[in-house]
Amino acid sequence: MSMKRRLFGRAGAALASVLLLAPMLAACGGDAATPVPPTATAGLLSQDPAPTQEAMEAKETPTEGAAMGAKLKVGLVTDVGRLNDKSFNQSSWEGVQMAEKELGVEIKAVETVDTKDYDKNIQQFIDEDYDVIVTVGFALGEATTKAAKANPEVKFIGVDQFQAETVPNVAGLIFDEDKAGYLAGALAALITKTNNIGAVLGTDDVPPVWRFGEGYKAGAKAIKPDITVQATYHSDVDISKTFVDPEWGKTTALSMIDKGADVVFGAGGLTGNGAIFAAKERNIAAIGVDTDQYNTIGDEYKGALVSSAMKLLTPGVFNLIKSAQDGTFKGGNNTGEVGLAPFHDMESKVPAEAKAKLQELDKGLKDGSVKTCVSPAKGAPSPCP
Repeated sequence: MSMKRRLFGRAGAALASVLLLAPMLAACGGDAATPVPPTATAGLLSQDPAPTQEAMEAKETPTEGAAMGAKLKVGLVTDVGRLNDKSFNQSSWEGVQMAEKELGVEIKAVETVDTKDYDKNIQQFIDEDYDVIVTVGFALGEATTKAAKANPEVKFIGVDQFQAETVPNVAGLIFDEDKAGYLAGALAALITKTNNIGAVLGTDDVPPVWRFGEGYKAGAKAIKPDITVQATYHSDVDISKTFVDPEWGKTTALSMIDKGADVVFGAGGLTGNGAIFAAKERNIAAIGVDTDQYNTIGDEYKGALVSSAMKLLTPGVFNLIKSAQDGTFKGGNNTGEVGLAPFHDMESKVPAEAKAKLQELDKGLKDGSVKTCVSPAKGAPSPCP
């Protein structure tokens, strides 16, 4: 066994907590990887909490491995969405990059082009003696669990991978996408002028995408029961293509706009980004996904974004890597935070009463008084009676 695995292979009893969202209407910022001082604006976004005494001491005192010259090696395997998808894979990779900067770990990424390569790409990091392997996406769940059971000394972080059974060296980072989608749908319903909104989505065979899409519908209907919601899942192609088809996304969104939609939600990696491109072209509002896409989509499209339905992937991945380094890593499910990104350039176009309603809904989703009633996956029963 390598020196690094002897140093970092012991799991502790507690899991490092994910960063919390700042309250709505009282925070401002950008990408979760680059927290900024709070100012008065609408939206939910990640903020670094004030450093604890323990954290400050950790910065001053090197970990056992660092003191002995060992460096944690962290590898990331993408799903087929690519590292530069401006969304899911990219935000997860930024969590790994944050670990390189903040924790001094050694990092590397492998992009998956074909779903048949999941096992091979994971094995590459095992063969290169990596200590932590991050696998991004629901589709890699089976390959991740298989590799983890065969290599119990390696820590695995499965992003969007629900753990039906607890494997000690696999931490699943999961999110309540239905709640983020619900807030996005409510926002769309609150600002539409035509009472007609759209959603361009990846395949509904992937549970997180299903929860985003169905949550969006539920949130919109909760605000306006008679609203028209045009929602299309890109389930007509192989999973290797469903998240990397911006042209289909744009064409689908343009069709929705031609039928009256004046707000579109894009949730499906590069495919979902096509909806943002269409919104910019037709001068309507778009809602991004996974991260605050205002900071990732490119300057030419920023003006189209009213907000994004966020999963705080970057801090979620970072904190699990940190737990592997400091010996508190624990297998099982770890639920990250969700919420809406700031309104940025459209701050003045979201009425005060809409902001207040979103704040009320967010509070209800957190305390359980508001329920999305979205099933955890397509075909599964609704959690509501």
